[in-house]
Amino acid sequence: MKKQAPVRKYHFDMLEQALHEVDEWTGSSDYFKINLKNNFAQVFKRHSKKESDEVFIAGTSDTTPELSDISENEAQPWLFARVFLVLFGAFMGLLALYLLFRSDKAVPGLIFIGSLMVPFSLLVFFFEMNAFKNISIFSVTQIFLIGGVLSLLMTMVLYGLIPVKTNMDFSSALSIGLIEETAKLIIVAYFIWRLNANFILNGLLIGAAIGAGFAVFETSGYAGIYGISTLFDRSWEALGTHTLWSAISGASIVLAKEWRAPIIKGTLAKPRFYLFFGTAVLLHTCWDWNMPIIGHYYAQYWFLIFIAWLVVLALIHAGVREIKMLHQAAKKVEKM
Repeated sequence: MKKQAPVRKYHFDMLEQALHEVDEWTGSSDYFKINLKNNFAQVFKRHSKKESDEVFIAGTSDTTPELSDISENEAQPWLFARVFLVLFGAFMGLLALYLLFRSDKAVPGLIFIGSLMVPFSLLVFFFEMNAFKNISIFSVTQIFLIGGVLSLLMTMVLYGLIPVKTNMDFSSALSIGLIEETAKLIIVAYFIWRLNANFILNGLLIGAAIGAGFAVFETSGYAGIYGISTLFDRSWEALGTHTLWSAISGASIVLAKEWRAPIIKGTLAKPRFYLFFGTAVLLHTCWDWNMPIIGHYYAQYWFLIFIAWLVVLALIHAGVREIKMLHQAAKKVEKM
């Protein structure tokens, strides 16, 4: 029987093809398939309090694993969903207090929990995805709070230096996207340097922490001005905005900088950095700009959320691939 010639894999699935294209930006030549059912399989299983405690104690000198003990498989996060349910339950309780008893005392709590609910849950997701487990929840909370405030301060400084038109045409949206993403990038770069973060998954986590902080404080401000109804839109919109954009920026810095080297001027001149940071800026720009191609802004937002997650999933895959490369390098050293 005649042997069949090797057939080159060609996937017609648009999602997988797009993932492959983005994955190539990270320097990958392999093809990976997304398996959300496997990635989130643990979300729907029962977990004990001990298991949740074990997730949150990661990152200390006693709980950071050796490189050889780090799994080469993608993490299966689940605790983020429990955190979301707790925050959602608190929000619904406060909403009931406000609607049933007309208690204005519930408003500050509604604004705080409503602003925190999605960004902080996403932050826990990135904390779980950090397979290196080398950044503690205390450090993440510090970055979330201090980094969030500093990024807002930096944003206002840049707005003071760069005038932006009030009409929301493409050039105005681009100016806003560039200013806000650059402001967050500066703070992300500082914390990456401060923590000496060298891994893609670290960059994603640090960026997500600052983006989540920015999102929480910004949404709280809008809710204080325009009322608590603002929270309902901005909560689901947070699924694909500042937390993800800053996570992409954080990963772009780590991808561009040399291994265990400090961030230097040349780091921000590398194509990998520009590709991913430019993507974050473009996503932010398109979010603020009324895209004539799509028409309805809800469709536009869901499309941009989809694209943001596409990029994040490709970066997570690159982070897992980095672990495999480190294991291979360590084995070569052992054989020498």
